[in-house]
Amino acid sequence: MSNSREPIRNSQAAEQRYLDDVVQKIRQAEKKAQSSIEQAETDKRSINKQFGEEVKLNYGDYATNLETALSIHQQQQMLAERENSWQESTKRLSILRRLIGNPYFARLDFQEHGEPKRETIYIGLSSFSDKNDKFLIYDWRAPISSIYYDGKLGDVTYQTPDGEQSVNISLKRQFLIKKGQIDSMFDTAETIGDQMLLEVLGEKSSTQMKSIVTTIQKEQNKIIRNTSADLLFVQGAAGSGKTSAILQRVAYLLYRYRGNLTSSQVVMFSPNQLFNDYIENVLPELGEQNMVQMTYQQFVGRRLPNYTIVDPTAQFEVPQTETAKKISKVKTELKFFKALQAYSRTLESHGMFFRDLKFQGKPYLTKEKIEEIYYSFNQNYHLGNRVDATKERLVQLLNNRVEPELRKSWVSKTIEGLDPEQLQAMYARADQEFSSSDAEYKYLARKIVTQALKPVNQGINRMRFFNINKQYLHFLAQVPQFLDLSDYGLTAAEWQAGLLETQENFKAHAIHLDDVSPYLFLFDLMTGKRGDRRMRFVFVDEIQDYTPFQLAYLQFQFPKAKYTMLGDLNQAIFTKTNSRSLLSQVQKLFDRDKTEVVQLTRSYRSTKPITEFTRAILKNGKKIDTFEREGDLPNAIVRDDQDQLGEDLLAQLKINDDRGVTTAIICKTKRESEILTKFLQSRDYPVTLIRSESQRLAAGTLVLPAYLAKGLEFDAVILWELSAANYPDEDDRQLVYTLASRAMHRLTMLATNQLTPLLEIVPEKLYVNEK
Repeated sequence: MSNSREPIRNSQAAEQRYLDDVVQKIRQAEKKAQSSIEQAETDKRSINKQFGEEVKLNYGDYATNLETALSIHQQQQMLAERENSWQESTKRLSILRRLIGNPYFARLDFQEHGEPKRETIYIGLSSFSDKNDKFLIYDWRAPISSIYYDGKLGDVTYQTPDGEQSVNISLKRQFLIKKGQIDSMFDTAETIGDQMLLEVLGEKSSTQMKSIVTTIQKEQNKIIRNTSADLLFVQGAAGSGKTSAILQRVAYLLYRYRGNLTSSQVVMFSPNQLFNDYIENVLPELGEQNMVQMTYQQFVGRRLPNYTIVDPTAQFEVPQTETAKKISKVKTELKFFKALQAYSRTLESHGMFFRDLKFQGKPYLTKEKIEEIYYSFNQNYHLGNRVDATKERLVQLLNNRVEPELRKSWVSKTIEGLDPEQLQAMYARADQEFSSSDAEYKYLARKIVTQALKPVNQGINRMRFFNINKQYLHFLAQVPQFLDLSDYGLTAAEWQAGLLETQENFKAHAIHLDDVSPYLFLFDLMTGKRGDRRMRFVFVDEIQDYTPFQLAYLQFQFPKAKYTMLGDLNQAIFTKTNSRSLLSQVQKLFDRDKTEVVQLTRSYRSTKPITEFTRAILKNGKKIDTFEREGDLPNAIVRDDQDQLGEDLLAQLKINDDRGVTTAIICKTKRESEILTKFLQSRDYPVTLIRSESQRLAAGTLVLPAYLAKGLEFDAVILWELSAANYPDEDDRQLVYTLASRAMHRLTMLATNQLTPLLEIVPEKLYVNEK
């Protein structure tokens, strides 16, 4: 422990004096970092100038060549040193500038067991020490800082790299500091006092998520600092701080394993690109680089550039048939994953489909020849080895054909047709000489043949001799041999009809998202791919909208990684009722002893009235705890016609605008969103339509379809046409809960004729019904 003992400061004035002293020292460090940056830049310019004046490039004899090479190497080393210095100082300057306005947010007074004196530490976004290396601020991720989040007053223990340590905490103080001034401070025996939470949660939303390390709760801290689980499954109610805790977990892991872990070894799968943009500033605010971020569809789609992926959002515009839902259930379960593995093992002895490798429009290496080679190896060759051996044999065959090809008439015709410029480009250098005209012809012929056969060679290396489309369709035809379709309420004829639909999709260069993962997994099994073994941590957000097959495929793709999966099984808007068995299926993929499940039941996002209303929509909503933040009851407005409803919408928007809160109007479909946007624009109301996930969230009133609202939060939410006609049955219950729980301060529901029957179970006292 450092020598950070401080005198007792009980008054706010005394704390402000200490804060002023810390800020002054941060400003001194800021000037020093700025000076280091300027010095590094000056040194780089000086080195370049000196090198230009003193070093003459000389390519004469060996000695002068060596001298020139050494001079260049020396300059590169000097420049690299200055560049490292510049980068370190720039990073330090960025951290210091963040600390100036709000250096820390907590103070702890404690005494280590066996030590005579009490110590005081302050906790902030980043560590800061003075010129004597005395810590004035501790990084919130440091081992000692965990007692602020985990412990109450009295005896507590915390984990360090050297083992468990025990201390006695006598004071836990929290600060709200704005622009270098203590706005308020309070002492608490709890992790985070409700006063601080109320201050932070009462703030307005913005188009981007903020880092809130000041309000990490004890249960969230367990998630952030967990390093033992291979699978950490976080089930959290809407607004329980899941995503915030996970981003802070990424920052903690980068801090904990610094030197051995980089942000490129951490990948986060987000629900959509809008959400990626929403959270992009959190890690930089915490002083870390962003990890790799993508949606699952982007991850698989980059391997299928020539296909249009039909994604689940289509079901909001055109609902799935009951048969399509049953087929989807088959293709998304772990049983299907295992059936595909079993099918792939049969291909070691027979059944692999091949295609010709063509040259000049004709088969050059026929599928029959490739099949003969592929199955010529003995039974010790499994799929991956068999592919490697086949590629090697095919390359040999191709090389053996180069010499005979040189004598073909098409080669001589090609040479004769070359103009002088093309001919010159064929030579290695302008003055290239040959011993004879025959030697020159052979040289040119070999270059032409080699270039012409390049596509065939690429076809071998890229394994284009497999017929993956035919293979996948063959697997689908064999599925009844591996699974009992009657367990899913399907007949053989219905399954066959689904297979034909997949075949038609292939012809149109389209593939359904339910088919993408099995399709790619089959190709990976056929070709012996083993996944990316460098990735260390994989995070999957909004887990409830993934299928067990997709999660199994991710584990196959990143076999050495530890996984953190988070979501709310009550918010499944694509997988719906299938999500209820998700946790049990996912746990089968991991060692039970290395799996931890964390429940976050307290919702912080919304006011107490909104949380009580949204949890009442669910049949198991009693498991969600509210936070004592008061606000208006949600209000529902029902009218006989949509014209009148439009007037009510404008009136509610005016109320929200007058209160200074921003509003998101959420419609069920994109089509509905477009129609409503045109109406608002016709009434000269400024609004931004979010059509796709590739857009960025804008300030002001937004209109967006339901499937783009996942993971986001807004000051006020208006649910447009929450009617019986639009949300008629039980299938929509989780969707309605998800949309309503986006609201932080104000929730309004508008409907024509009749509200959705899903609200019939909600007690009337929990909302105002303006009929």
